[in-house]
Formats: sequence, structure tokens, C-alpha cells
Amino acid sequence: MPIAPPWSQPVRRRPTVMAEGAKIPMTAAIEIRLSGSGGQGLQLSASVLAEALLREGKRVAQSQSYEPTSRGGISRSDLVISEDEVDYPLVTRINYLVILDDVAARASNALIKPGATVLCDESRVTQAPSGDFHVRMLPFAEKARAVGLERVANMVALGTLAGLSGICPRATLEAVVRDETPAKFLDLNLEALAAGFKLAEAPVSE
Repeated sequence: MPIAPPWSQPVRRRPTVMAEGAKIPMTAAIEIRLSGSGGQGLQLSASVLAEALLREGKRVAQSQSYEPTSRGGISRSDLVISEDEVDYPLVTRINYLVILDDVAARASNALIKPGATVLCDESRVTQAPSGDFHVRMLPFAEKARAVGLERVANMVALGTLAGLSGICPRATLEAVVRDETPAKFLDLNLEALAAGFKLAEAPVSE
């Protein structure tokens, strides 16, 4: 999978149009970080989410960074989302954090906003962050293997994030996946996304 350059990407802007039936009003910017190790497709899932949000009329700033090794080093991709202009394109108080690997488990602790939601892969994250926020351990990798390939755990996580947060309609995400995924991986990615939305509907175990 192509690796994007380590510097921040420019702010992606389109005129703001309030999407019909939008699930949540954005009175302030919402900050999302997708994190894990190199090779887990974090840039891809962040790009899919960013494009879907743009289609919904949101303003989106996307940035990313990774360790020098293409696989195994820490990797993260961030989104700052707003109805208006994004004042600052980097995350400072994360509302939603996805962690797909132990290597990224503690890297974002100082940036997690109180009351935030943290979604961790239950098989690959053994030391989840703790604090004044909500942590859910979820079988992203397991569900990805069930649909055919562990590497689509990124899409499982994306579906769960979207389902729990209401940040973007499922139909819009599916449309972007159809437009931007190579044909031979299309069904796999759509199945992984659907598995993620199904996870979001599951009751929280105590």
C-alpha cells in the first residue's frame, strides 16, 4: 500500500452545505485519530472518511505521520472536522481515537479529551489507555479475518467508528469505498465496513 509523505496534508475544503438528515450538529470541531502500526491501512481509511465527510458538506483537515519503517512502526492519520473553516488543522483534543496496535496504545494519551471515545482492537492492544474517557475493546482483527483478510481491520474499525459516533452516514461511506477501492478488493472492503457497523450495534458488555 502506498505510504503518504510524513508531513501534514493541506486542508481539504469545499463550501459548507448542511447535509439533509445529518446525525449530529457540529457546533465545534470534532477531532479523530486513527492509529496503529505501519501497513494497517490507516491512511486509506482516513481518506475514505474524509472524502465521505466532504460529500456530506463538512470542512475537513487531514494530516498523517508514521515511523520510518513502512511496517511495524507507529502510524497515525488525523481528521479535524467542522461545519465552518478549520482554524487549526492538527488534533489537540481528540474526540474519537481508534487504536489498532499496541505500538500506538499510549502515544495519544495527552491529547484525549475528557469524555472521548477510544476504540481498541482487543487482540492487538494489550495496554489500552485509561483516563476520563470511554474505552471499548473490540474484535476488529477477528472480524476482518472472518470476512477474509486481517488487513481490512481498518475498514471494520471505520464502520464501527461511524456507527458509534454518527459522524457520517453509512451510505456515503459505502459510496466512497465503491468509488475508490480497486475492483478486486471492493467486496472485501464493503463486507469489512458492514461488519464494523454491526459491531457498533452490539450491546456494551459490562
